[in-house]
Amino acid sequence: MSTGADIKAIEGDISNDGNLNMAQEQPCKKGFCSVRHGLAFVLQLCNFSIYTQQMNLSIAIPAMVNTTTTSSLPNASTEIPSADPHDYWNETLKEFEALAPAYDWSPEIQGIILSSLNYGSFLAPIPTGYVAGIFGAKYVVGVGLLISSVLTLFIPLAADAGVALLIVLRVIQGIAQLFSPQVMVLTGQYSIWVKWAPPVERSQLTTIAGSGSMLGTFIVLLVGGLICQDIGWPYIFYIFGGIGCACCLLWFPLVYDDPGNHPFISTGEKSYILCSLSQQDRLPGWSLPIKAMIKSLPLWAIVVSYFCEYWLFSTIMAYTPTYISSVLQASLRDSGMLSALPFVVGCICIILGGLLADFLLSRKILRLVTIRKLFTAIGVLFSSGVLVPLPWVRSSLSSTMVLLVLSSAFSSLCESGAIVNFLDIAPRYAGFLKGLLQVFAHIAGAISPTATGFFISQDSEFGWRNVFLVAAAVNISGLIIYLIFGRAEVQDWANKQAFTYF
Repeated sequence: MSTGADIKAIEGDISNDGNLNMAQEQPCKKGFCSVRHGLAFVLQLCNFSIYTQQMNLSIAIPAMVNTTTTSSLPNASTEIPSADPHDYWNETLKEFEALAPAYDWSPEIQGIILSSLNYGSFLAPIPTGYVAGIFGAKYVVGVGLLISSVLTLFIPLAADAGVALLIVLRVIQGIAQLFSPQVMVLTGQYSIWVKWAPPVERSQLTTIAGSGSMLGTFIVLLVGGLICQDIGWPYIFYIFGGIGCACCLLWFPLVYDDPGNHPFISTGEKSYILCSLSQQDRLPGWSLPIKAMIKSLPLWAIVVSYFCEYWLFSTIMAYTPTYISSVLQASLRDSGMLSALPFVVGCICIILGGLLADFLLSRKILRLVTIRKLFTAIGVLFSSGVLVPLPWVRSSLSSTMVLLVLSSAFSSLCESGAIVNFLDIAPRYAGFLKGLLQVFAHIAGAISPTATGFFISQDSEFGWRNVFLVAAAVNISGLIIYLIFGRAEVQDWANKQAFTYF
């Protein structure tokens, strides 16, 4: 949901390194057969791995949970009872039981498990860049990816040992993922690209690297259900955890913090990168105007809107496979494929929405602030509105999928609205603000699946209705605040001449 804004944040935040000065301009070396493009593809693979590890539990949990039993045991493997009104669904569950154990986790416990990845993550997206600056991004990112991948391999054992151990493992895994390539891109502190990306190639290189997140989400949903149904849910963790470990075998020997230390880079490419970076304008030293930021209503409007929009997004991301498999009683194989469809459409609409917004602005059809608020309003109102009727069309799989796809398509318009608005009001602090916004995104990701599990556990019939109503209400509340206080001009505290620093 945030790929477009993240790439723009990187473009606005990457500054040249003070040590990169060259007396004479060196010949340029361009083309995809270069070390820097190879680095981008390695990062793409790493981002792919991280996102599959974030999404694998969402697609696996319908197969892990025995939804037809009423036993209160917190973590016991159970037999599927034969007396069940839904014969097809019962037979599907029996297939799962034959392949792997099923647990009597209540919907409330499921919500906590799905949220647990974010319990530690919201603490420190901003300091990750600082840690990478001390120890080097190569080792910080590589170790974080390795820890997350190894923990993924142990999720089946942790689930069998007990809910508490599984939650602890997921929290640690979330903290390890703070240092993944994707999170460092999100915070604008991607210190590797500071020394590797020539200014004219930043969008190209960061797009290649960032596309791994979309690809990972799509692939894990597409094949995850097939894996769970045919060979058992533990293998979804073994396979994608193993892919992460394999990525580490590429990361450590091929990735270096700067081109000067890379053993395989040519002299021509090294000279081109250093020369390109040395020609950038230097930014003067600056401090964060914390007091002014705290008092800034336009900034708070973006923060609140970001939290509210990610509340809905986190709910859909975590529970779409569960909703399709349990409520619509689709097989896990079909559930995974159907769950991937809204995300694919959403990714396409993000690009189309950005093109439309740029067209309206370049032709001066609408003012920038009008574009931001219009796209946000359409995205929030329509994406929330089409989710509310979902419980009333649960008998129709086609109607449900149409509504889910429409919700994803409309919500992607927010990418060209409030999601990217922080670049308009304070481009100079884009990296810091993106990290701040990610904190609130992780908070939403920690709360919304937990709340969803609570609603479903309280009332199995009307729980989903309450989930969608609350998500819509939260989303619309954020929209109202953004429409009132949102702005698109650079704020006084973000100007270079401002001296109101904390």
